[in-house]
Amino acid sequence: MEKLRLVNKDVIPTSQEIHTFIGNEAFMRLQHFEQALAKRYALQKELKFPFGSSYGWAYRYAHKKTLLLYIFFEANGFCCTVSLNDKAAPKMETLLPNLQPKTQELWQNRYPCGEQGGWIHDSITSDEDIEDILQLVATKVKPKNV
Repeated sequence: MEKLRLVNKDVIPTSQEIHTFIGNEAFMRLQHFEQALAKRYALQKELKFPFGSSYGWAYRYAHKKTLLLYIFFEANGFCCTVSLNDKAAPKMETLLPNLQPKTQELWQNRYPCGEQGGWIHDSITSDEDIEDILQLVATKVKPKNV
């Protein structure tokens, strides 16, 4: 099912507009997620319109100069988009049994990138989803001790 997103490139959303669009529950979950990322990485966050109108506005999160993930704003939620390269893919395969079935399926059906890597798009609906995304990001960039 296609989710409604903020897709007008000419209208830069404010923090309050993002909060209203994604809803209070998702906004609180997003804040929790950002705090978890900030404990693990030298976190940089930017508002971007990275891939055109089918994706829309997003926060780009990076550790120093390395992309960690994008978070796209959806009506009453948000979607984490993580790219894992061929170097991270074997780590992901090892991690897979410890992840939720939903996350395992997303990895199996990923959009390919390289020979083994790929992109996953996870619409976050629970705190368990956040934990899985944190583990995915850790395969890209090892976190500092938490």
